[in-house]
Amino acid sequence: MAENSSETSGSVHRRCLAHSPAERNISSGVGASKWIRLNVGGTYFLTTRQTLCRDPKSFLYRLSQADPELDSDKDETGAYLIDRDPTYFGPVLNYLRHGKLVLNRDLAEEGVLEEAEFYNITSLIKLIKDKIRERDCKTSQVPVKHVYRVLQCQEEELTQMVSTMSDGWKFEQLVSIGSSYNYGNEDQAEFLCVVSKELHNQSYGTNSEPSEKAKILQERGSRM
Repeated sequence: MAENSSETSGSVHRRCLAHSPAERNISSGVGASKWIRLNVGGTYFLTTRQTLCRDPKSFLYRLSQADPELDSDKDETGAYLIDRDPTYFGPVLNYLRHGKLVLNRDLAEEGVLEEAEFYNITSLIKLIKDKIRERDCKTSQVPVKHVYRVLQCQEEELTQMVSTMSDGWKFEQLVSIGSSYNYGNEDQAEFLCVVSKELHNQSYGTNSEPSEKAKILQERGSRM
C-alpha cells in the first residue's frame, strides 16, 4: 500500500509539472493577451494591457477590458481602430507608461489636452491645464521695456515741446537746472525734461525711421 501510494503521488506530481507552464502562461497573461495593438489615425502603437489600465475611468481602460458597451472595431491586423490624431496620442500613451508629460517643442499643450479629454484621463487633464495656466501667466508677466530721453529746453519752449510729445512719448519729470542766462532783454531759465516711450515687441536700438514729431524731440535732446 505504501508503494502504491508513493507511485500515485509521484504520478500526480509529474502531471502537475507537465501542466504548470501552460497554467503559468494563463495566470500571468503571457502571450498575445498581454499586448494590445492600436491603430490611431493610421499609425500603429503597441502597448501592454497594464499601461492602458492606469486610469480605470478612461476610454483606454474600457477598451483594454473589451467592454461590451464600447463599440470598438478592429482592422485586418487585429488592432483597435481609433479615429484620432496620432501625433498627440504619443504623449498621452507615454504619460500612461511613466506618469510624466513630455512634449516636443512643436506640440501645443492644447492639442494634447484635447486628446486627454477624449480619452478621459483625469490626472493628465489636470496636469496639462496647470501647464497651460503657468505658460499663460509667464507670457502676461513679460516686463514692458521703456526708452528714456532727457531734453534740455528753455522756459518759453516748454509749451511747444509738450505739445509735440506724440508717437507714444509721455512726460515723466521736469527738473530745473537752477541757472539762467540773458536772452535779449529777458532772463531765461533752463530745464531738463525727462520723457519715456514703451517699446512694443521691439528690440532696443532698432533702426526704424523716426516720425517727424519724434525728430523734433531728438533735435531738442541734441542740445545736451
